[in-house]
Amino acid sequence: MARSGSLAALEQRLAAQRREDDRLAREQKQRAGEQERLRQREHLESQQQAAEEKTAALGERMKALDEVLTSVLPLRPLSFDRLTAVPRTPEFDPGSLAAALPAPDWNEFAPAPPAGLGRLLGVTGRSARQLTEARARFEAAQAEHGKQTAERRRALAAAKARYDRKVTEERAKAVARNAYVTSRQSAFAAGDAEAVQWFVDCVLRASKYPDGFPREYQVAYRPEHREVAVGFELPPRRVVPEARAYRYVKARDVIEPVPRPESEIGQCYQRLVACVALRTLHEIFSATPPDVVQAVAFTGRVSTVDRSTGKSLSPELLSVSAERSAFDDLVLAEVDPAACLARLNALVSPG
Repeated sequence: MARSGSLAALEQRLAAQRREDDRLAREQKQRAGEQERLRQREHLESQQQAAEEKTAALGERMKALDEVLTSVLPLRPLSFDRLTAVPRTPEFDPGSLAAALPAPDWNEFAPAPPAGLGRLLGVTGRSARQLTEARARFEAAQAEHGKQTAERRRALAAAKARYDRKVTEERAKAVARNAYVTSRQSAFAAGDAEAVQWFVDCVLRASKYPDGFPREYQVAYRPEHREVAVGFELPPRRVVPEARAYRYVKARDVIEPVPRPESEIGQCYQRLVACVALRTLHEIFSATPPDVVQAVAFTGRVSTVDRSTGKSLSPELLSVSAERSAFDDLVLAEVDPAACLARLNALVSPG
């Protein structure tokens, strides 16, 4: 009977153990499932956020393109005064050379005073030797300190001399630059063609465009008509994003673009080209006086490749000429760029 009771107890313990193992397995499976669901949810949120960020970047890009004209209207026009140089002369910074090295302290070299009976008997031969050795080390440290101090002073003097030379050079460059600008300004006021072209080139070079815009142009000045002619390299059509937005497709776990219709891309690009032309006219007219510039002629071309021949092309997309009086009458912040160009009798390619 005792043996039978022990077997029953053993079976009960084994059954209890199996139940415990099953419970632990269920809990482990449940935790694994929760972790997998959490991972999937975090992945889903991450992908959705990535799609939203890419869409937001598209929005910023389109905003920059949309404001190519209006963003420059509040800016102060370039002037000859702003072309003058101010020498960059920061304060002299000696760095670590400014701090004098601490002199040796005798207390750090002096031997410990004799203790006990030695203190009563006074200086012994041993303590005298220690004192002599300490003084020798102290004097050597003083000599080394003097050497290092002299080296620091020489290095400081050399650094200050280099600084003074640089300041002198920067000031000389600024004087030469400003003399050059002054001579250009005098020639510009007299209507010298080269000086006018130089200044208009400065105006166009200072103009900041979004990424992807070429910065190539040619400037000519016709003194007899007081007219500036600008040949401008326009941005390619691909500066307009082909995607309107980005979306996350859960079924395929991919972020894919939402295509922008070709018609919309074409409209955006035509508007952009018009804005570049109006912006160029605005920047030149606002930076030049009427007695020097009365008219601006703009010709915009774009570099491309003929798909049928593979040869490079530079077709003319837009040309417009405006008198100052007509242009000054425009409220550029409110105009429709295409309608404005039509009012100015611009020739616009439909391509």
